Amino acid sequence: MDNLLWIFISTLLVNNFVLAYFLGLCPFLSVSGQLETSFRLGLATTFVLVITALCAWVLNTYVLIYAPYLRLISFIVVIASTVQFIEMSIKKLSPSLFKSLGIFLPLITTNCAILGLAIFATNRGYGLVEGLVFALGAGAGFTLAMVLMAGIREETEIMNVPVLIRGTAFNLIIAGILSMAFMGFAGLFSST
Repeated sequence: MDNLLWIFISTLLVNNFVLAYFLGLCPFLSVSGQLETSFRLGLATTFVLVITALCAWVLNTYVLIYAPYLRLISFIVVIASTVQFIEMSIKKLSPSLFKSLGIFLPLITTNCAILGLAIFATNRGYGLVEGLVFALGAGAGFTLAMVLMAGIREETEIMNVPVLIRGTAFNLIIAGILSMAFMGFAGLFSST
C-alpha cells in the first residue's frame, strides 16, 4: 500500500507530467484560459490515461510478448480509439463542453503525456494496479496543473499587465514559475 501511495504522490507532485517532464504542454498553454474548461479537459485526459494504462498492461502482458516491436503503434491505436470514444460521448452528453473544448479535445490523441504514460509504465515494469494508480496520479497531476494555470490566468486578466508581456510571454512566465514551485516537492519523500 505504501508503494501505491508513493506512486500516486510522486506522479501527482514530484514527477508531474506537465510541470516536471513538460509533457502535455499544448493543452496546458492553450486550453487553460478558463477554470471550468481546464478542469473538464483534465478529467477527460485522466479518463484517457486510465484506459491507456489498462490497455497498455493488457497489451504488454498478453499480446506484445510475441511482437514487442509493435508496442508503440499499439499504444497509439489505443489512445486514438479512446479519444474518439470520449469525443463522441462529450458531443452527445454535453454539447456546450464540446464546443468550448473545440479542437483541443481531438488533440488529446496527440498529447504526448498519454503516450508517455504508457511507455513509462511499461519501462518501469508496473503491474495492473500500479499502472492504474500511476495513471490516476498522472491525470490528477495534469488536472492540477491545468486548474492552477487557469486560475492564475483568470486572475491576471483583471490585473494591469504591461503590454510587452501580455499573452503568450506572460503565460510562459507563469508556467515557468509553477514549474519551479513544483520542484520544491522533489524532497518530499527522501529515501533513507
